[in-house]
Amino acid sequence: MTKAEVTQLSYDIIGCAIKVHKELGPGLLESVYELCLAYELKERGVLVDHQISTKINYGKIEIETPLKIDLLVNDTIIVEIKTVESLLPVHQAQLMTYMKILKKPQGLLINFYTDNITKSMIPLINEYFTKLAE
Repeated sequence: MTKAEVTQLSYDIIGCAIKVHKELGPGLLESVYELCLAYELKERGVLVDHQISTKINYGKIEIETPLKIDLLVNDTIIVEIKTVESLLPVHQAQLMTYMKILKKPQGLLINFYTDNITKSMIPLINEYFTKLAE
């Protein structure tokens, strides 16, 4: 994928998140928003995997972990869903680590416990994004 394609996919994900938030409002469990967002994306023909187990390569071994990725969209963008009063630096660190482990160029940290998804959502990119073609 190119940077432009990843960026467009990111906008599409955010649009779907806004739709889910408008319909459901804040205050539900993360798992509810995750399933509804996955549904909206699939309805648009986007490939979505959710609750993906994360393996970690450490030294010469591969470790099965209890870590789960909320959503992986088109095998490119990781979406981490929260329902918290405010996003903390640890939430961003968690997403950046997932992006590094899975070698994905972009992540979206979306908090559904808000009045405005757009203002509270945090997009993150890493070195894999900078290596993509324009």
